[in-house]
Amino acid sequence: MNGDLRPQGRPWLQISLFLCTLVTTTLAGAMQHGVDPLSRPGEIYLGLPFAVTLMTILLVHEMGHYLTSRYHGVKATLPYFIPAPSFIGTFGAFIKMSSPPPDRRSLFDVAAAGPLAGLVLAIPAVVLGLRLSTVSPADTGAGGLTLGSSLLLSFLSQATLGILPDEANIVMHPIGFAGWIGLLVTAMNLLPVGQLDGGHVVYALFGERYLWVSRAALVGILSLGLLRWWDGWLVWGLLLLFLGLRHPAPADPYTPLDPKRKFMGWVMLAILTVTFIPVPFSVQEPSLRQERLEPKPTASPLVEARLHGGPL
Repeated sequence: MNGDLRPQGRPWLQISLFLCTLVTTTLAGAMQHGVDPLSRPGEIYLGLPFAVTLMTILLVHEMGHYLTSRYHGVKATLPYFIPAPSFIGTFGAFIKMSSPPPDRRSLFDVAAAGPLAGLVLAIPAVVLGLRLSTVSPADTGAGGLTLGSSLLLSFLSQATLGILPDEANIVMHPIGFAGWIGLLVTAMNLLPVGQLDGGHVVYALFGERYLWVSRAALVGILSLGLLRWWDGWLVWGLLLLFLGLRHPAPADPYTPLDPKRKFMGWVMLAILTVTFIPVPFSVQEPSLRQERLEPKPTASPLVEARLHGGPL
């Protein structure tokens, strides 16, 4: 166990990337409000609720990994944030570990800490966003980018508003939209493939047998892409295939998980099940009946995004 939590090296790059990503996510949030940053720069601050919520969820996720790594004596960097010119302003964040975990138990702890920490913030963000949202039974007939639903999101919508996402038009508050992204990030990280968080979890659970689980998961991901559920799954699957399914062994690859961690391992796979969104994004043509959750407000010069209760 290592009580020294000081970051490895000088974190200037991580700090710079964090600030850049805060800017790009704020710009993305402002454009969701219909703000043109070039003609109305004084209103860019309207993107802060979305940006601060999303950045906090991502930061807490990565710090869960970082602090648990250092607790177990694993050398790790502070999070690297990735700014992006997209409608959410980022491609996420990651940490780098420069030494292997001591054993499968420490590997499991490091892998599980991030998704659990991020989920603790993403769920309240979705609930708060739903409470701040506008609900209407009317169908506007406008097209746009539709966002998918999951079992957990359907449950939160039912518990908070008394309706499912496909039963009404819900104009989603930016805080809720950031929470939705947090749930999507949780699911994608928990896919049991390669060196994703889920790959670490299944390796810790099953040892060398993890490879069969990873292969099956990769086939499933590629199948969703090939069947055109969402083209992004094909891109994601090919990227994971390129990165490889092999998992580097910890210093002690033989000591199995204790019963408590085995139970939590199955809990992590259950979290994947309830947060997984088969069709994260799809395009709806105008003049079609649409039931959706959408970031609020919708008059954006960049994109109109909606959250829809799609197939599970």
